[in-house]
Amino acid sequence: MPKGLPLELVEQPEVQRLRRIRQLGLGHLVFPGAEHSRFVHALGAMALMQEALTTIEQKGTPVSFEEREAALAVALLHDVGHGPFSHTLERDLIGPGRRGRFHHEQMSRALIARIDGRLGGRLGLALEIFDGTYARPFFHQLVASQLDVDRLDYLRRDSFYTGVAEGVVGVARLIKTMRVHPEAGDAGSTLVVEAKGAYAVESFLLSRRVMYWQVYLHKTVIAADHLLRAAFLRAKQCCEDGALEDAGPALRYFLETRPTADTLAGPEREALLDRFCALDDPEVLYSLKRWSESADRVLAGLARRFLNRDLFRTAHLPREPTAAEVEGWREQVAAWLRREGLSAAEAEEAAPLYVHVGASQLDAYDPRRAPIRILERDGRVRELSEAAGVATVGALAGPVRQMYVCFPKQVELQLEPAWFG
Repeated sequence: MPKGLPLELVEQPEVQRLRRIRQLGLGHLVFPGAEHSRFVHALGAMALMQEALTTIEQKGTPVSFEEREAALAVALLHDVGHGPFSHTLERDLIGPGRRGRFHHEQMSRALIARIDGRLGGRLGLALEIFDGTYARPFFHQLVASQLDVDRLDYLRRDSFYTGVAEGVVGVARLIKTMRVHPEAGDAGSTLVVEAKGAYAVESFLLSRRVMYWQVYLHKTVIAADHLLRAAFLRAKQCCEDGALEDAGPALRYFLETRPTADTLAGPEREALLDRFCALDDPEVLYSLKRWSESADRVLAGLARRFLNRDLFRTAHLPREPTAAEVEGWREQVAAWLRREGLSAAEAEEAAPLYVHVGASQLDAYDPRRAPIRILERDGRVRELSEAAGVATVGALAGPVRQMYVCFPKQVELQLEPAWFG
């Protein structure tokens, strides 16, 4: 553990809170060994930043003590804005604002600024690196690009704890082949990978693709995500009606006040930050245990399902269903809910919580956004897909989208054979 500022930051409550946030959200319900936290990932990202900066210095790019401390701070703090179960409830806790949807990076930025105030302005350079406004852009690229210490650590760590061997990444090789090129890119002083590391980059992108489809977007993980979100949305409805008996105090704040991305820039900012920092996985689990005994039978049923891992089924679809098809599925589920003892009105109101149509999307590599650059042996710098010998990158470029529907296992939805060719 580096001494000085990084050690002080580890001891901050915003960082210690990450011990109580699972790195893989609900992935542990599918991969029982994946119980690791955001805290260990933050430490791992900081360790990789230390290694990357050492490599860059050894290859002739000077890094001052202040720059090193700031870069380590950003690597450590980049995820402090994650809510309970990581991404699952991100956009349900904090709604969209005038400028668009909420992203956890906005909360991370706000919390880093709060810590900076507590430490007397010692994170000014770290904030510049986080924002991408620092004059040496390779520092920002090391923490926020398509080949950064964040991705390198979570892919290596998640593949280990899930046991998905295909997700293993050659992290040491990638870091040892990084360097800063003074002329690559528009901004100059850009991070590049030497040609001998090009195959390691290709392997990294393939590993990322595998981990997304086998772990992060696993059908059962999607089903668990939907079930938790459905319980949360029902709790919101009960809260509106004044019928929510109990919830953790921090979670109740989000249910009652409905903060948005704009709240982070408004007069309620500090109250939002206080409540957010008090919110973690245990508080959500406590609330679910209380909701499982709720007088609202829909909320109680959803909460019990989650706690007992009685998850929904996820079926992949070859195309987007029509509104009429979705309505037909909801009618099937409403009929089942009536057979389960709900009134006709309750069943009709609850059906949209039990049937969810969505889409999984993966961009393994987008050459138009923060492209990965390869320093060829002839001294030229080329974008990864144009580099010599990297054959499969072109196939990885561009988004892949997969439609799906989540629904109770006890219901056999009328999915016509034509759906699946």
